[in-house]
Amino acid sequence: MRLSIWPGAGQSFAGVLETARHAAETGWDGVWFADHFMPNVDPGQDDTWPVLECGSVVAALAAAVPRVRIGTLVYGMTYRHPAVLANMAATVDQISGGRFVFGVGAGWQINEHQQYGIELPPLKQRIDRFVEGVKVLRGLLNDSRTTVDGDYYQVTDAVCEPKPVQQPLPLMIGAKGEKRMLRVVAEYADEWNCWGRPELVAHKSAVLDSHCAAVGRDPKAIARTAQALTVVDGPVPETTTPVIGGSPAKLADDVAAYAALGLTELIIPDAYLGTGADRLRAMDTIREIVTS
Repeated sequence: MRLSIWPGAGQSFAGVLETARHAAETGWDGVWFADHFMPNVDPGQDDTWPVLECGSVVAALAAAVPRVRIGTLVYGMTYRHPAVLANMAATVDQISGGRFVFGVGAGWQINEHQQYGIELPPLKQRIDRFVEGVKVLRGLLNDSRTTVDGDYYQVTDAVCEPKPVQQPLPLMIGAKGEKRMLRVVAEYADEWNCWGRPELVAHKSAVLDSHCAAVGRDPKAIARTAQALTVVDGPVPETTTPVIGGSPAKLADDVAAYAALGLTELIIPDAYLGTGADRLRAMDTIREIVTS
């Protein structure tokens, strides 16, 4: 099972870079970064603390951090035309020398769409548009020219050069919806991601397997990745977001459960790992647990 770190976007780039470089130096497998522009808060709550922009950060990490995979968790399709995203992804893969993982999703965060005047369609329309966007991405990244005449996107005899170093560039889709989005994963993704403790990930993975059977895809062709807020040694926060750990022993049990269900990659958000030297020590403890 691969082990990757997810530095939060609401910190300085110096902190992100320190975390990523430590991961590269100590045997971690990847560094992921989220695609948002502001905190996910309700109206009237503080939305002014800084959030680093994903595309700029992954390009910088690709140049500054060796060895590890660099990935987006995940680009929201609503924010950028898929042809623009394809060119961004190909360029980052070039910068990294073939270490980029292109994570995409349908988009969801309400306040940034409202503030920036970006349309956030109803779910059905959003998924329909996402599927068209994935077809644009696949075509531009893999083929010499691409034409898609869809309801939402139209590209005509379009080029995207240079192509990624990796052929094909790994496409990750972040999804949890069991009826439609996991079927989209079965049809188009090389990797799949969702939030969840082991039991939830096992359930969603089984649903994905059933969709793979329906579309004639080998389920083993899709790598399975997941994350939960991680506490190495301390109180577990009260939150609706999945949490693992609380003590090294409890964290070891959770890690073993992920491994037992066949998870390909465990991604660790750094939100509860502390800062500075404390964070780096927590990362070392996590790696010892995962590799023991």
